[in-house]
Amino acid sequence: MNTPACTDLKVLDLVPFGQTGGEARFFALRLERPQWADWKPGQFVMLRPAGWALDMLWARPFSICRISARDLVIFFRVVGRGTARLAQLRSGDVVHVWGPLGNAFAMEPDTPTLMLAGGIGIAPFIGYAHTHPKPWNLWMDFGHRMPLGCYPFESINEKIMADSHHEEGPEDLSRFIETMGRRMREFRDQNGLVLACGPTPFLRTVRSFALEYGVRTQLSLETRMACGVGACLGCVCRTTEQWPDPAGAGGNVQTCTRGPVFWAEQITFDDETAAPPTAADAPVQACER
Repeated sequence: MNTPACTDLKVLDLVPFGQTGGEARFFALRLERPQWADWKPGQFVMLRPAGWALDMLWARPFSICRISARDLVIFFRVVGRGTARLAQLRSGDVVHVWGPLGNAFAMEPDTPTLMLAGGIGIAPFIGYAHTHPKPWNLWMDFGHRMPLGCYPFESINEKIMADSHHEEGPEDLSRFIETMGRRMREFRDQNGLVLACGPTPFLRTVRSFALEYGVRTQLSLETRMACGVGACLGCVCRTTEQWPDPAGAGGNVQTCTRGPVFWAEQITFDDETAAPPTAADAPVQACER
């Protein structure tokens, strides 16, 4: 893997999405385009605004939403002190950017591909849909708890076929889980590929379906990270006996350098059970961070 570049990029603008509680909590951050030789959908960056000085030492990880000839776009939700400070950035501010980091989603142009996104997990699929050479082979099911206007769903829907599923109560979650299971069976029958990104409870459900139905599935983990380059060992996940390196099977690997995208059968979650998911035991927060 190539050594990731560290570069300083200026903020072009910060675009709010939706309104919750009278103020925007979702943003698209547009930075100058980095001079990277290449990047792939599913990779991520570490961001640290220069204005943080010594106030906050650690950078924050974000999926690459999209890169155009003009800009690098990061979509984020304000969930803590770091993202709250990111929401205060203004045009011309400088941000230190490490990337592109990690591995990417598989892209098989001739294979029917199902994208499953939960909440902020929609971010990497924007770049995937916009760079896929045969977007007519793509379908997305998007689960979300906040209003649809809080997310860049239209940027997906203008490129591929997609459905959104708003979770307002347990019955909505039940229907979304049933839809995911049915859709994954359909794509299995087409020898298709499933890609998923979202919070851990959401990914746990997707993984359970993948193993039950025998469908090729990749999961992009939303794991807390400090360094993003494998130095701190703070973002490990556990592998299964299916891990390609027998010496590492059943052990821990770093999400930042060996992921964030993993094949579903090659990793496990610490609190996972063998029982298939049901609406009764699925967590209410399954579609959101």
